[in-house]
Amino acid sequence: MEFQSYAYGKNHWALEPDLPHILRRYWPGFSGFEKQLHEFGALAGGRAYAVADTVDRAAAPELVTMDLDGRRVDRARLAPEHMALLRDMAWINRPPYEGGSWHAHFALGYLLADTGLYCSLIVTNQTAYAIYKYAPEHSRWIEPLLSGQAWGATWMSETHAGSDLGANRTLARRDDSGWHLDGNDKYFASNAGLADLAIVTARPEGTPDGPKGLALFLVPRLDEAGRLNFYVRRLKRKSATRAVPTGEVEFHNTQAYLIGEAELGIYYTLENLTVSRLANAVGAMGLARKAHLEALYRVCARQAFGSALSEHPLIRMDLTDLAVRTAGGLALTFHAVQAFDQAWQQRPPYTAAYHTARFLSHLAKNRTAEHAAEVTRQVMELFGGVGFMEDFAISRLHREALVTAIWEGASNIQALDLLEAMHKKHAHEGFLDEMIPLLEHAGTPDARLAAQTIGATLEKLAQLPPAEAQWYSKDALTALADSASVALLYALAEQGGERWARLAALYTARFLRRESYPAWARDDREIWFPLQGI
Repeated sequence: MEFQSYAYGKNHWALEPDLPHILRRYWPGFSGFEKQLHEFGALAGGRAYAVADTVDRAAAPELVTMDLDGRRVDRARLAPEHMALLRDMAWINRPPYEGGSWHAHFALGYLLADTGLYCSLIVTNQTAYAIYKYAPEHSRWIEPLLSGQAWGATWMSETHAGSDLGANRTLARRDDSGWHLDGNDKYFASNAGLADLAIVTARPEGTPDGPKGLALFLVPRLDEAGRLNFYVRRLKRKSATRAVPTGEVEFHNTQAYLIGEAELGIYYTLENLTVSRLANAVGAMGLARKAHLEALYRVCARQAFGSALSEHPLIRMDLTDLAVRTAGGLALTFHAVQAFDQAWQQRPPYTAAYHTARFLSHLAKNRTAEHAAEVTRQVMELFGGVGFMEDFAISRLHREALVTAIWEGASNIQALDLLEAMHKKHAHEGFLDEMIPLLEHAGTPDARLAAQTIGATLEKLAQLPPAEAQWYSKDALTALADSASVALLYALAEQGGERWARLAALYTARFLRRESYPAWARDDREIWFPLQGI
C-alpha cells in the first residue's frame, strides 16, 4: 500500500482540517473523546486503509454453503485480517448506548470511510439500535453486537420493490409457536452470511398493502432448536465496494420475533433508515477527504511545466473546489447528526424536533453523495493517467463514492421522502426556524441569497400540485442543502475564524450563484491547502 497511496501510514485524524472545529461547536464531550479519535485516525490511515485495499483487490468475501458433514451453514468466509479488523473496530458502535454521543460514532465512521468495512459495522449498529429501543426483551444480544462477538444486518428491500417498501411481499404468519416468515426476495442483503441476527421487514397476514402494513422483526441465524433459520442463496459480485458480503436471502418458515408493535413497524423501519442515511453521509465525506488528502500530497510531489502542481492556478482552482465541497458537506452532515443526537430517544408519534432531524438527513445524504462522487472524480483527474489505474488507491475511492448515491435510497427516494416530511409532518418549519436566523445574523449578501433561496424553494414546493412538486423536488433538495451549508459555514465562523466565512462565500459563488470561484481564492492558501507541514 505504501507504493500506491500518499495518505497511507498517516494519522487521518491528525491531518483533518475541518471536523475538530465542527465537533467543538456541537459536542460538549468532544475534548474527552479526542484521544480515541487520534488513536482511531492512525488505524484508519494505516491498517484499515491497507486491509480495505487488499480485500478489494484479492480477498472479497466468499460463501461457504456446506460444512464437512454436509450440513447447510451459509456462512461468509472473510480473510483473517478482514475479520480481525472488524472485531477490533466493533467498539465504535458503543457510544450512543453507553451514555455517549452519536457524534462519537459518526466521527469514527467518517475517519474509517471505507464503505464496505463501515457497512458491516453500521448495519450491526442498526440491529442493536432496534433492540435497545424497541425490543428490550432481546437485550442479551446487545453486548455481543457491540463487542464483535456477533454481527447484525438490516434486510428491508426486495428485488421487485427496490426502495418502495410498501411493495414488499415477505409474509409473516403467527401460530401457537410464534411468528414465522416466508419469502424469497430479500435481494440486496448486506452482511449476508456474516450476520448472526437481522432486522427484517415483513407483512403480517391480513394487513393491508402498502408501507403501513409492514411490521419489523428480529431474525436470528439459528432457530431455537439450533437449526439454520434462513438461507443465503448467493453472494453478489459487485463492481464497487467489495468488503461487505452482500447476497440474496430466503425465508422458509423462518422463526422471527416481533419488534415493538406490529402497526408501528414502518415507523421503526424509517427511523432505522435515518441512522443508515447519516452513516451514508459521513462515509461519503470520509471518502472525499481521503481523496482530498491524496491530492494534497500529490500536488506537492508532482512537477509539471517547471514547477510543483500546487503552483499552477488551474490546480489551485481544483483544490479550492475539493476544500469547499468537503467543508460544506461536513458542516451539513454533522448538523444533521446533531439534530438526530438530540431527538433519537423519541418514539412515534414523534415531535417536531425528530421530524426536523429526518428532514436534515435527506438533505445531507443526498448532497454528500454528489460531493463525494465529484471530489473523487476530480482527484482521479488530478493524478493524471495513474489516477485511472487499479494499481493505485484513487480509483477505488471513486468507485466506492459512487455507491453512496445508491445505498439507503437514491436521490429520487430522498426527494420523495423530503416532500412527505414537509407535507405530512411540516418538517420544513423547524428547518426554517434554524437556518434563517443563522443567515440573518451573518448579514452578508451571500447569506441573504441563501435565505431567499430557502424561502423561494419551500414556497414553490408548498404551492405546486403534487405532481409538479415532485418534478422539481430533486432540484429543491440540492438548493435547500446548499443554502443550509452556507448558513452552517457562516455559523462556524463565529468561533472558528474568518476562514469559515470565506468558505461560505466560496460555496455561495459556486453552488448558489453558479459562478466560478472568485480569483482571490487563488492566493488563499488557507483555503486550497488547509494542511500544515507537507
